[in-house]
Amino acid sequence: MITAEGFGLEGPRGRVFRDVTFTAPAGSLIAVEGASGSGRTCLLLSLTGRIRATEGRAEVAGLRLPKQLAAVRRVAALGSVTGVSELDPALTVGEHLRERALLRRRFGGSLRELLRPGGTEAARVDEALSAAGLDLSALPKAERTAARDLERLEALRLGTALALLARPEVLAVDDTDHKLAPAERERAWAMLRGIAANGTTVLAVCTQAPEDAVVVRTRAPVADGHATERDAEHRDEDHDDTDEEGAADAHAEAGSA
Repeated sequence: MITAEGFGLEGPRGRVFRDVTFTAPAGSLIAVEGASGSGRTCLLLSLTGRIRATEGRAEVAGLRLPKQLAAVRRVAALGSVTGVSELDPALTVGEHLRERALLRRRFGGSLRELLRPGGTEAARVDEALSAAGLDLSALPKAERTAARDLERLEALRLGTALALLARPEVLAVDDTDHKLAPAERERAWAMLRGIAANGTTVLAVCTQAPEDAVVVRTRAPVADGHATERDAEHRDEDHDDTDEEGAADAHAEAGSA
């Protein structure tokens, strides 16, 4: 279950998001809906323990925020997030999977798993790929396909599969519908619905939420509470700066953790 009450974040430039309140049971598909620059990604990172919120409170899988950041990070996995957990364009799909599996085995597995010859990483990788709907044989060069050569939906599936290797209680996906055609958006949401149906709570940032999701909306904060025409004209530029700051803060905090 994820709950939030008056959840907010204020950074060096002012409020990033504020007054987020919602309740969603475990296994929900939660859509964080809003325009680019409205604090969507920072909310995603705050609810997964990567950024410390400055207002209100939240609870993720029985763990309280902002007090239990490290514990929340252990149960919440990130898909590809620019500046935080993005794919390396120079690595192949197979290299991404092997690297993540080795890291999980080294740092995320139990002592018994670490001592077991061979372990069960191959089965775990197959399970994650199946859940994410990524068919390696359908890629141009199968597992030797470079991340830079993936189509947008394929990259989304790979980022999701990498996150699922940890078998998290919460999966966080950024920019779910970014640069996807309508049919591709439907396939992306179908993938996330399937993951949620199997018991993993899914947090997905988007510009337009599907009707069956628990919708959490973010809005770009305005200092005096009233947007002007000039604000609207320059909103995209200002939002890009805010998103970059939030991603940089998250990257620094995740690295120090």
